[in-house]
Amino acid sequence: MSAKDHVEHPSDRLIGRYARGDTEDTDGAEADQGGTRTGTRTRIAHDEVWALEAHLESCARCRARLAAATRHTTPAVTALVDGVWDGLAPQLPALAPVPRRRRWAPPLSAWASPVMVPWLCMTVLVTLIAVILDSLSGRAFSFVLLLAPVLPVFGVVASWARGLDPAYEVIAGTPRAGLQLVLRRTTSVLVVVISALLVAGWVTGTAVAQWLLPCLAFTTGALALGGLIGVTRAAIGLVAAWAAVIVAPTVAVGRMPVALQADALPVWGAAFALGVVVVIARKGAYTLLGFRR
Repeated sequence: MSAKDHVEHPSDRLIGRYARGDTEDTDGAEADQGGTRTGTRTRIAHDEVWALEAHLESCARCRARLAAATRHTTPAVTALVDGVWDGLAPQLPALAPVPRRRRWAPPLSAWASPVMVPWLCMTVLVTLIAVILDSLSGRAFSFVLLLAPVLPVFGVVASWARGLDPAYEVIAGTPRAGLQLVLRRTTSVLVVVISALLVAGWVTGTAVAQWLLPCLAFTTGALALGGLIGVTRAAIGLVAAWAAVIVAPTVAVGRMPVALQADALPVWGAAFALGVVVVIARKGAYTLLGFRR
């Protein structure tokens, strides 16, 4: 038996619900004599829609099942699509074929957004400024440590902020616009930020563990809160709290804060783990437009 035979295909019931517009009779009521149904109707859960659409991308068999279900349930839509196709079909032979993308080379848009570039460049510039301040100030605290936790937050905002990305509605409407794309873009942010901080830590002699765990904790914290109140609000809140509670007192007093000392690393590790749990538990929230506000 081939590997394709082991693929779990969606049920006819789920495909029928999707073809009808994500709704179904929840109480199983049958049609009455007048031909109307008396049951209440509910939408398919967002994670089920995401999984179904992702499966339809790669399964011709299920796309054919959906087409058959659509013809049966929504003949008006089928007639419209057929009319459009009849108009386009004669023009297709004249179009140049699109080169096939190699499977091992995913598109850059799957990992990054064009609006991220200036923000990531700014993050690298801020890291450089922190290194220069550390070398010139001679203070008992490190500017690299002070700024490291919030540096990835700016990149995460640029990846998912509704006002910064002009294509956010298109992205939100794609089958893979959920947690998978969130993690991909967050990973691309962390790759740049952590690489810059590794160089900064090597130049200033800062231990990796001191800035890495706070950096990861703030990243997952921004995503976890973003699923509740929107990523932009979450990022602004976290950065403002860090500046008021940690950065300002540290600069005023001139001492390394307790939050960035080695004894606080288990707390940062716990915060990082909690953020991961919340992100996974609320994975359905990342398919909503409200996540990007």
